[in-house]
Amino acid sequence: MIKDLRDFIEGCRKSDDLKEITAEVDWNLEASHIAKLNEEKKGHALLFSNIKGYESPIFMSALSTPHRLGLALGTKERESIVGMAREWVGLTQKGLIPPKVVENGPVTENTIKGDDVDILAKFPIPQFYPLDGGRYIGTTGFLVTQDPDTGWTNLGTYRMQVLDKNHIGVQILKGKHAGLILDKYRKMGKKMPVAAVVGTDPILFLLSSTTVGAGVSEYDVAGALRGQPIEVIKSDLTGLLIPATAEIVLEGEMDPNELREEGPFGEYTGYYSGSSKGEFKKEFFKVTRILHRNNPIFWGTSVGKPITDTHMLGALQVSASLWSDLEDAKVPGIKGVYCLPEATGRMWSVISVKISYPGHGMHVGTAAVGSSSGHYRMKGFIIVDDDIPADDLSKVFWALGVRFDPERDTHIITKTRSTPLDPSLPIDERMVGSKIIMDATIPYEWEEKPIEIQLDEETVKKVQKRWKEYGLA
Repeated sequence: MIKDLRDFIEGCRKSDDLKEITAEVDWNLEASHIAKLNEEKKGHALLFSNIKGYESPIFMSALSTPHRLGLALGTKERESIVGMAREWVGLTQKGLIPPKVVENGPVTENTIKGDDVDILAKFPIPQFYPLDGGRYIGTTGFLVTQDPDTGWTNLGTYRMQVLDKNHIGVQILKGKHAGLILDKYRKMGKKMPVAAVVGTDPILFLLSSTTVGAGVSEYDVAGALRGQPIEVIKSDLTGLLIPATAEIVLEGEMDPNELREEGPFGEYTGYYSGSSKGEFKKEFFKVTRILHRNNPIFWGTSVGKPITDTHMLGALQVSASLWSDLEDAKVPGIKGVYCLPEATGRMWSVISVKISYPGHGMHVGTAAVGSSSGHYRMKGFIIVDDDIPADDLSKVFWALGVRFDPERDTHIITKTRSTPLDPSLPIDERMVGSKIIMDATIPYEWEEKPIEIQLDEETVKKVQKRWKEYGLA
């Protein structure tokens, strides 16, 4: 059972899926470039144990293969994202498990307060890409916030840039849960307590970057996926619940009415998010206390062009959450949901369904468009029959070739919610976009359906028995 980042690293080591780099590596571009080139080759998880100017290590390329994704999630399935998503849906449907509050944990081994806070002096935070506006401590971390009215604890992944020794810039896009909570503090005329968490049980990072519904805590979903409560500490400084086994936690307050320059940053789209005119100003918080484990491990991701661990993670969590949304909407016959890592893991999906009535394919597509997971950022939904595995792209494209008619089966929905990070839209028009449904299923109502070529089952059995005899084993 994985309870923290170190358990996951040890699991990678035992499965021969970890490479420890002992040669000195510079935090400035070198570490991130090694990781990016390694991920393009589908290489191992990397633990940099000798970072120039620092004593603590950097962990990267953590989730860039399906096997490590399955290891992090703890699923029986370790190779198929669709299989992992299926297990995810099954576990969460059993019911959520709230976190367990404990007195202390490894994260409290060290405390830095007040004037002693100096983030860059302490942690080997990388400069990821040449045009980045600075060093980003938040690429695989999350921000903990709490609704002042309901007590709902939210974990949200937002990019976080170190602005100076004790200030962290945070990009919270419109509609994000932390932004909704911040609006409440703004109306109250108060600052919002925050905690930035880096280096945890990977399932917490996975969930913090998913589309868990408003009012539902990611801690509760993580408990369901782990089958036991996540251990947390109630901070005596902020009152927030923080993971007891986290590597690093930065605590402080965010003033809703103060903004600072932040960015640019090389995003998961493979492009920078800003324009030549620069980035818009962002929220930030002052760090008043740091908690960290002995010899803390900094966990980061190179982000950038697919496929990195960010895209693999997005593919799994959006596949699972979209599948859950369709199940919750009582759409029958769903056999598989697959969000393509190559399309950032967030923008295109394939849904396999057993067609049972006229218009079933469009029912699936429109339900996906209107779902919590599909309404934001997602651009395309390809619907295929249940004989086409959602993640078998060769068969998906076959279905598009022989079961899909562009005029009949293409449906475009306009004025849908987009993302400010989408480089396919003009820089000042990125909040609203469009979506496409491509229904590549055979129409249920056709009396005469096309006859598919099939192999003779008896001959297949005979051939398989003689396979070695043919010299093909």
